[in-house]
Formats: sequence, C-alpha cells, structure tokens
Amino acid sequence: MSSDAANTYPRLLGDIGGTNARFALIRRPGGSIEDTHTLSGANYPGPAEAIEAYLEQVGGPRPAIGAIGIANPIDGDRIKMTNHTWAFSIEAVRQQLGFARLSFINDFTALALSLPKLPANELVQVGGGKAEPKMPIAVLGAGTGLGVSGLIPAGNGFVPLAGEGGHVTLAPDTEEEAAVIAQVGRKFAHVSAERLISGPGLVTLHAALAAVRGLPSPAQTSPEIVAAARTGQDALALDSVNMFCALLGTIAGNLALTLGAKGGVFIGGGIVPRLGDLFLHSPFRQSFEAKGRFQPYLSTIPVFVIHSPYPALIGAAVALEQTANSAF
Repeated sequence: MSSDAANTYPRLLGDIGGTNARFALIRRPGGSIEDTHTLSGANYPGPAEAIEAYLEQVGGPRPAIGAIGIANPIDGDRIKMTNHTWAFSIEAVRQQLGFARLSFINDFTALALSLPKLPANELVQVGGGKAEPKMPIAVLGAGTGLGVSGLIPAGNGFVPLAGEGGHVTLAPDTEEEAAVIAQVGRKFAHVSAERLISGPGLVTLHAALAAVRGLPSPAQTSPEIVAAARTGQDALALDSVNMFCALLGTIAGNLALTLGAKGGVFIGGGIVPRLGDLFLHSPFRQSFEAKGRFQPYLSTIPVFVIHSPYPALIGAAVALEQTANSAF
C-alpha cells in the first residue's frame, strides 16, 4: 500500500436498508471495523443527514472516503429507494459531506463481497455437501425487501453480481401456493418474489393464506406471526412461516441452478437468521431440491444461513479497499 493510500483513513462504511441505516469506521490500515451504530432511516431526510448524525455520535477525525451498501439498484448518480422515501444524488451527498470519494453499491453486492471473509462459526449449514472451491456462489436474503446477488470466479478471486433478482416473478410449487399467489395477484399486477418473501411479504402471505382457507386474518406484524408460529398453537401462523420458507427454497434453488452455485448458497437478511429452528425444520431444503431431474445436482449444494452481525459492512470495506488501492 502506498503512503497516499495509507492516508485515506479513517474510512466510512455503510449499509442502508429500507428501515435502518448502519454505519461504521475503519480507523487505520489493517484495522478492524469499529463504532458500528444503527440509525432509523425514518428519522432523517436523507443519507447525508444520517451520516452527519453518525459522525457526530462517534467523534474523532473525520473520514474523507466511504463506501455504502444500499438496498436499491445503482444506475448512475441518482438513487430513488424502492422501499424507502430517500431520493438523492450520490455526488450531491459527497459534496455535502465534503468527502474526496463516496461510492454506493447494491447492498447484496456488498453482502456477496463479504462471503469469502465470513468465519465458519458465523454460518449454519442447512443440508448439502461441501462447497466446491473456485465455483460460483449465490446469496439471497429477506428483510424489508428481497436481495439477490452472487460471486462469479474470475482469475484468483471473484466478481460480484449487481442485480435485482428479488423482483423476478414468483412461481408456486403446490396448489395452495398457487392459490395464495393468485389471491395476492388480485391486489398487485405483478406478484414478484419480494411481494411474499420479505418482512411485509410475510404479512401479505399470512393474510392471503387465511383468505384461501376461509379463515379470519387478524392484523399482525411479521414478528408477531413468527412468535405465534413458535408457540405451535397457531396453525395459520406456522403454515404461513412454512410456506414462506418453502417459497424461499424454490427461489434459492432457481438461483443455484442459474448460477451453477457449486460454491454454495448463502442466506442473509433480517428474517431467516432469526427464525432459528423454525427454518431448520421447515420445507426449505425440500423445496430447494425439488427440481425433478436436477434434484441430485442440487442435493450436493450446501446452503448456509449467515449469522454474522454486520456482513454488508465487511463487503463495503472490501469494495472500498479495491477502489481505494486502485486509485493510488
């Protein structure tokens, strides 16, 4: 590392979702990620104000460069968030903060970049065999929305994918799943994967399953539905969570086939890691492998649930390291 690159510390890292914005710092070359704080996005008119609030909280020397993962496609300078009210210019935010360099990448691109650096004790394997080295890797996860990405081998490393796979058309694998999707389709012209496989999507799925079965559907949040499912006394809640996991398995299997993800499938986001045994005992793995003639192919692919606290920040650090070093 040149002396100029070494002088780019501290560095700001960020992970902006539809609900929360997380920020952290790397204060020195080779240093760890420090001072991680989570802010509610609703409390700020935009990312610049949230970043300023964070920097005021942590104090110390002000960073001049940063990398932010954000739950949105990146297509030029202008960002209008799909699951949030923020709309802004990246360059305007950089100028407002007085940074020399500020980059935004898709949050699941950041998550993908983190995968080779995640320790084994922060991963829980759900079926399959061993991940094959130097093979494509898939990653997806449900939170406020549904993020999808992957890593493709290139030379001695990997190239991350920047896509919006959470908005593919959701496909059923059972008659009841088809009925639920049709029920949701009465309200939405396009039933994407994210419509049901996300925090708000679990609420939508729960209500649609109740309607299909002719049952009352009490207004519940996704945490309330999960809590009710854990009791084992609420059949609708448990069946809703199981259908959620089954549909996620179908999507994950499709992604694994599309990428040839012999390097493994990784699941992040805010929902699945919190399901614990509900997920492990769900139909996820069965649905993941239910691809007819390609069931043997998928049966060998391991799936890992990510239990790292802030993996997207690790990925933002990797992205920043790559761009910062290439610039000097």
